[in-house]
Amino acid sequence: MPYHYPQNEASTGISVWVTSIVTRTMASLNQMHRKGPPKPKPKKRTPMDGRPQLKGVVLKTLIKKPKKPNSANRKCVRLRLSTGKEVTAYIPGEGHNLQEHSIVLVRGGEFQICQVSSLNVSEANMI
Repeated sequence: MPYHYPQNEASTGISVWVTSIVTRTMASLNQMHRKGPPKPKPKKRTPMDGRPQLKGVVLKTLIKKPKKPNSANRKCVRLRLSTGKEVTAYIPGEGHNLQEHSIVLVRGGEFQICQVSSLNVSEANMI
């Protein structure tokens, strides 16, 4: 669609701007030769890789400070998942009996107050 310049106000009585939709054009052969083929975007990888739950072994228990404006310290654990990845997960609820080498079941879920990870230790599933 070509770009149209405004028509003369005297001839039409009104000023009209017709703009075309700005679209990206195809790359020229020279540009394609210089840049090479387009690189595929890397797929987003989460610690769970699409699984609903994973087993993990506690490496260390932590106490994290939350972001402002919250102030209560949050109980977290450093885990080694069954996939071999090490992540930090939040422990929900009041009180826990987790210590080093405890085996837990973790589920996905965002916990944005602490910025620890997108994992929660399942409360009823502390194995």
